Amino acid sequence: MKMKVKYLTRVGLIGALYAALTLALAPISYGPLQVRVSEALTVLPYIMPASVWGLFIGCFLANWLGGLGPWDIFGGSLLTLLAAILTYWVRKTGKPWLAPLPPVLVNAFGVSAYLQLLFGPPSIALLRGLSPYFLFVISVGTGELIACYLLGYPLLRILLRRRNHTRQGS
Repeated sequence: MKMKVKYLTRVGLIGALYAALTLALAPISYGPLQVRVSEALTVLPYIMPASVWGLFIGCFLANWLGGLGPWDIFGGSLLTLLAAILTYWVRKTGKPWLAPLPPVLVNAFGVSAYLQLLFGPPSIALLRGLSPYFLFVISVGTGELIACYLLGYPLLRILLRRRNHTRQGS
């Protein structure tokens, strides 16, 4: 019973943190050019199984309140769930640097599929000859790289060090 409460508490806290960060930084969290800072949390399934559902719930809430409609609410949330499950599986490799990769790839290629239906293509001067879809892949992928590798990966390293230090001190 105690473990179930702890698990559900983690799910709720991670979900609330994801949604709060996304909404607090709304101007850069939604649209064709975005850096969703809350995506830094997508590395958490590497060390914390409860975060898989927390990320899904948080993304669902953020997308529901974000105003982009059913594509984002359901599509984006399910893509986040898929990325979280893949990140959880990546833990079996023992290579933490791979943890940010599933959210980067899943969102770059998946979110781009519906963003191109909601927005005009991002204007990337150097890449004018590409299809709108691939402009979105580059745009969303760049935002994901920033959130997941520049913010999320250092967070994961800190949490891993803290966890290892706590285990050694026991």
